[in-house]
Amino acid sequence: MKIGVSHSRYIANKVATDLASLSFAKLTKGLEVVVAEIEIIILADLQNEHSLEERVRDMMDSYEDEIEYNFVDERELFKMIKKKLASQYNFLMSYDDRFNNLSYQILSTLLQKELLEFRVNDIQIKSMIFKSIENYIEDRFDIEDKVIEKMKKYKRKLIVGTDEYYIMFQKLYENELKSKGGL
Repeated sequence: MKIGVSHSRYIANKVATDLASLSFAKLTKGLEVVVAEIEIIILADLQNEHSLEERVRDMMDSYEDEIEYNFVDERELFKMIKKKLASQYNFLMSYDDRFNNLSYQILSTLLQKELLEFRVNDIQIKSMIFKSIENYIEDRFDIEDKVIEKMKKYKRKLIVGTDEYYIMFQKLYENELKSKGGL
């Protein structure tokens, strides 16, 4: 369930759109400004995870011979080291905890920058933000499956990993998001 950088804009858009649709909330400076602020928060979280993972890879590289000699499962070792170092990077390993923290950061930033007004409890808004993130993650896999199925039906076969494949995948992915009201 790892979030990729390419999904940050989509998640930000989903959260902002869901906030804008609430009858008891108002985006004071428009959707695009809110999307941009949310994306900054998500990208900072992803950058933090990337830094942590780079540190883990560096550590593993320095013990490459010992890992190979002892037939250590590198994926499990990676997870163990990442978990051990997570607190140094203020990184939450549990996706629920991480999304909850992101929801809090998003709400705090939107309030601090006066981009959001609402007439309910803060917790209700934070919960809605959390649910938006969670819904996007759940929908993501269905959308990806639909896109892959569409691409398989093309007469001209696209090669996975090529620029052409990636561009077509992104275009179809965005079209699916639009059809679901996510863009």
